[in-house]
Amino acid sequence: MIFSKKAKQISPSLTLDITAKAKKMRADGIDVIGFGAGEPDFNTPKNIQDAAIKAIQEGKTKYTASSGIIELKHAIIQKLKSDNNLTYIPSQIIVSTGAKQCLANVFQTILNPGDEVLIGVPYWVSYPELVKLADGEPVYVQTEEIHKFKLTIENLNRAITSKSKAIVLNSPNNPTGTVYSREELIEIADFAKTNNLFIISDEIYEKLLYGTNPHISIATLSEDAYNRTIVINGVSKAYAMTGWRIGYAAASAEIIALMSNLQSHTTSNPNSIAQYASVEAINGKQDDMHVMVEQFKLRRDYMVERINSIGNLSCIEPEGAFYVMVNLCKVLNKSIDGKIIKDSLQFSELLLQKEKVAVIPGIAFGADNFIRLSYATSMENIKNGIDRIAKFVENI
Repeated sequence: MIFSKKAKQISPSLTLDITAKAKKMRADGIDVIGFGAGEPDFNTPKNIQDAAIKAIQEGKTKYTASSGIIELKHAIIQKLKSDNNLTYIPSQIIVSTGAKQCLANVFQTILNPGDEVLIGVPYWVSYPELVKLADGEPVYVQTEEIHKFKLTIENLNRAITSKSKAIVLNSPNNPTGTVYSREELIEIADFAKTNNLFIISDEIYEKLLYGTNPHISIATLSEDAYNRTIVINGVSKAYAMTGWRIGYAAASAEIIALMSNLQSHTTSNPNSIAQYASVEAINGKQDDMHVMVEQFKLRRDYMVERINSIGNLSCIEPEGAFYVMVNLCKVLNKSIDGKIIKDSLQFSELLLQKEKVAVIPGIAFGADNFIRLSYATSMENIKNGIDRIAKFVENI
């Protein structure tokens, strides 16, 4: 049998694979500390849980409109207006099975075979694969740690070609925690206008901010930026609702209509119960989310200080999300127990083997001189895990 060439060229998610491996080791009784999680370790707030139970009891368990229930669209519209100063109408909103499906819908809607999408390195692992699935070509834009891994006009100009169709912007960023300033966003918006690019603005970590830079949606900067931007967001990260699988996109009515047509033939509608729960998440009290952010900030501060106190390791302070990129340059090509550490994957494998700590190798994000640590875990785990990492590095 001959299988799909497209399916065979798609790489599995290394982040999910390593997280699953760590969970299995724990299930087998091994004391593993995992820093791979891409989800809050907090439970979904009770008011959201109660809204889901109420939806079940009221029989709201049937098919909905493919693009989402009107109640949730109105909640999203009000949120975008009050939080982001963006104005949309229901025909400009689609609700999907997670922000990842929104992204898949977008790429399949705007790309034709051979169209290129500019993606900054380090990148979230699924961006390139989703582009490939839509018959597009990911073009990697190299960034520098000294510039906090941000896209700049200089590195964008080195990557642009006549085939460029879109640019992916992720702020706050996974995996780096970078948050773009208004001035930096203006430059990117002008670049997109000059080169007639779609802007895919992934804002899923919008609420998880710890620095002085506020979140600014690039779509607010001008009428042109608004018209060419597809805003991607969802409830997964801010409300500890990763498993509920609700994301949304806001864009021109023409783009949303095409995305909705596509979705109607793939997953039909998002889960009805999760949609009603998401109305409560967006409209209801925000206290639990604020408590979670405060805890993340404490964990971030501790993790950054500890990492930078370990000889031969370093990191910059992230301003958002819940990840730290740790620079491995000073330990690569050195040995531990006679084994040369050639790259981030080997570092991660040896760390898991010897100290039972699971991290994500930077190669998953296109940055092989780094590993990613998530501080979406308890302070106790963070302290114990970094103690183990320090012990491992001391033996290199």
